[in-house]
Amino acid sequence: MSTVGQNTYREIISQPEAWAEALTMGAANADAVQALWHTVSGRSLLFTGCGSTYYLSLAAGALARRKGAPGRGLPASEIWLGTDAVPHMGSGTVLVAVSRSGETTETLRAVETFRSQGGAAVIAVTCYPERALAGMADLVISLPAAQEVSVAQTRSFASMLVACQLVIGAVTGDKNLPERLASLPDSGRRLIAAQAAFAEEVGGDLTLERFFFLGNGALYGLAEEAMLKMKEMSLTYSEGYHAMEFRHGPMSMADATTLVVGLASDRARTQETAVLTDMQALGARTLGIAENGDGLANATYRVALDSGLSEDERLVLYLPVLQLIAFNRSIAKGLDPDSPKNLTAAVVLA
Repeated sequence: MSTVGQNTYREIISQPEAWAEALTMGAANADAVQALWHTVSGRSLLFTGCGSTYYLSLAAGALARRKGAPGRGLPASEIWLGTDAVPHMGSGTVLVAVSRSGETTETLRAVETFRSQGGAAVIAVTCYPERALAGMADLVISLPAAQEVSVAQTRSFASMLVACQLVIGAVTGDKNLPERLASLPDSGRRLIAAQAAFAEEVGGDLTLERFFFLGNGALYGLAEEAMLKMKEMSLTYSEGYHAMEFRHGPMSMADATTLVVGLASDRARTQETAVLTDMQALGARTLGIAENGDGLANATYRVALDSGLSEDERLVLYLPVLQLIAFNRSIAKGLDPDSPKNLTAAVVLA
């Protein structure tokens, strides 16, 4: 393999090790999270970030709601500018600010605004505990093993998502969650090894011109993140949608140059995979990612996660294959995924 993009490649394939650190750090902070939640009489979780970490916040907010803790994900700019979040920033709200760099301006200003509006407490999830965000938080969950050289977030995104899962588990009193998630790193290693050649095949297929990523619930946030990786790394037309919404207009784009990717849940799998079947009938190629192959027989391509975990627990396993497809497409197009066009690792405003 060429040396072009080797930082991104190493960060993708090494992420199970970073997940292991996230599991350790999340579990180590569980009592502190729970104590903070009770100290401020916590009633809701508000997750925030920018770009990838906004999509992470959407996934985490949906997961919190599934687990019985009122939660929401918002872009940091919506909090900072006061365009949406003010009703959600009362004394019982805990803000979980997620930032790989710890220095994204909008996220820092969102924390300031949250404080000024009477928000209860701030938890920072970041890969750089020495930077500004950590100094503004009541509690910091730091993940230095997830730090990246590359601009596009891969292992950092997944690791911070694992940490947020454990925050939700602590808030909801799920004491056995760390034990259940302990198998994630080994599952990730097996998955990456098993699917590397497939990701190279699909990513290198330049007859594909458009990519659509579909998911429901927490998987919608991951579909949006997969969309962003495809755009950032390979400058390819891509979009993310709630799975059932794809029939309501976007399917007009389905043809032989299109790959429709379905991140299949357990709860809604029959209807989600029916969308893939319909798109294949329109001429599109389809990729189904699910815990096992049941119900994906009609998809052009299939990836079985085989984790033994519930859909709420295996979220990060949906990511590596899609990251590798984006990486391989970037290489096939003669681009450098380490240095995406026009992008920097953090947006710092004057």
